[in-house]
Amino acid sequence: MFSLEALTEQSRSTLDRFRLDGKSALVIGGTKGLGQAMALALAAAGADVCIVGRGPAGLQETADAITALGRRGSHIAADVTDEVQVEALVAETVARYGRIDILVNSQGVVYLEPTHEFNTEAWQQVVDVNLKSVFLCCKHVGRVMLEQQRGKIINISSVRGFQGRAEDPAYAPTKGAVNQLTHSLAIEWGARGINVNGIAPVFTRTAMAESYLSDPARLEWVLSRIPMQRVGELEDLFGPVVFLASGASDFVNGHILLVDGGWTAA
Repeated sequence: MFSLEALTEQSRSTLDRFRLDGKSALVIGGTKGLGQAMALALAAAGADVCIVGRGPAGLQETADAITALGRRGSHIAADVTDEVQVEALVAETVARYGRIDILVNSQGVVYLEPTHEFNTEAWQQVVDVNLKSVFLCCKHVGRVMLEQQRGKIINISSVRGFQGRAEDPAYAPTKGAVNQLTHSLAIEWGARGINVNGIAPVFTRTAMAESYLSDPARLEWVLSRIPMQRVGELEDLFGPVVFLASGASDFVNGHILLVDGGWTAA
């Protein structure tokens, strides 16, 4: 039982628990949208960050922005649906930083079409990008973290991981699977020093979401579902990702943190 004096002394370090100084992070899908925003937030909190994207677009610019925040920023171009490339990028990140303390899986793709007409190749692509690649990155980074006996894994899900929708036999199911993968890994690795959690945003202003939100009728429908009466902004992910990556969340494991303005509560 803590005395009040001891508890008071411990409380002085509350804000320090959110700092990521000396930590290294690997952010998959870190060249744009949610991944880019979270990579910058991790760097601002003190972490060195390596970002991964499929192609060169956005890699150097984002790495330079991380460096401008005073941290070591680097990048790797890779297809994370390919296990050989995943294994190589993990080895390269360890070679650069010595360890991987934080993994953020922010890769994702959306394809919507009436199910009876749904393109099977597109379905497989969604499954490969949204689920297979998350598994592969967790698997190979997990090996590093198990050796370290410590690490934080953050898988980016969606409110669609909790709710289905019409004409979506791929995206929503993969996000539901990401939630369950997160739960399974949290159970398996929790006692070995690895926290595995997720973040589930609602519609957030990104290039990927803009084509949907630019339709006034769709935007009106989205806003009618969100009690806070606005869509998500990229900065809404700053606090959640830093919390789950930091010592402030050391006893949080297997949790999917909803960043949805109350969408799923409504």
